[in-house]
Amino acid sequence: MLNVRRLELLLDVVELGSITAAAEKHVYSPSGVSQQLRRLEAEIGQPLLQRQTRGMVPTDAGHVLASHTRRILRQMAAAEADLAEIAGLNRGSLTMGTFPTLGGSFLPVVISRFKKEYPAIELHVRSSRFEDLIEMLENGQVGMSLLWDYEWNRMNPEDFALTTVFEDATALIVGKDHRLARRKQVDMADLADEEWIVRGQEHPVVEVLQRSASAAGFTPRIAFHANDYQEAQAMVSVGLGIALAPRTAVVNKHPGVSIVSLGSSAPSRRVLLAHRHDRVRAAAEIAFQTTLLEVAKHSTADFR
Repeated sequence: MLNVRRLELLLDVVELGSITAAAEKHVYSPSGVSQQLRRLEAEIGQPLLQRQTRGMVPTDAGHVLASHTRRILRQMAAAEADLAEIAGLNRGSLTMGTFPTLGGSFLPVVISRFKKEYPAIELHVRSSRFEDLIEMLENGQVGMSLLWDYEWNRMNPEDFALTTVFEDATALIVGKDHRLARRKQVDMADLADEEWIVRGQEHPVVEVLQRSASAAGFTPRIAFHANDYQEAQAMVSVGLGIALAPRTAVVNKHPGVSIVSLGSSAPSRRVLLAHRHDRVRAAAEIAFQTTLLEVAKHSTADFR
């Protein structure tokens, strides 16, 4: 592998016409430049310069190597400029993951602000289920991802670098005509006689209901299962039962329901930003994380 510094010295001698001029440009001694050029000739295996009355002139090999060196130095300068643009967030790309409730509530606010501040960054968002997001983080399909956990299934900080974004409270969804619709806050113990609409049996909100009801001293009666929170809200709106949901899931509220706080009688979930420990993070990722945390600090009161 040829030494780039020695190639640059050769090019300067060729273009400036003397070892002394090249030494002055680089603040070297002429003997130091001569020594480096002798090493380069030893690497090449043939002479690169010859002394004439008008100064140092290149041999045929010196001409060829100097020509290549000009292109190499231009490419290196272009690479440094490109990296400087990326570091300065004048270009670049970012792919991140999210889950649907954040993708339909909090995240668009973050994206809007980020695009205003860094319009040259190309941003891609992958929305998927928890297990898929973990896989995408592990195989590098996304550089970072929004995730969540509850107190009984905390994520292991050894698996990923984790930053808490905010606490997403569990809220009660009731119909507009329900007896509790005008209450600001109720306790789970007040809901022992209700019928419930829940997501599929594997969904975490089912465990939230079971744990909260058990702590309040009752077993919930399940009336219907819903495929998503929009469907659950529609069922609640016509009196088929009541439901639990993270606050981020009901930002886009059905007109026929009311959202009531459960205070501390139902557990909240942590919203987390995760990335791999071994990942060298690009400037765009760091900037996006900063924007995300700033938005979370000032606009997540509605999720508590």
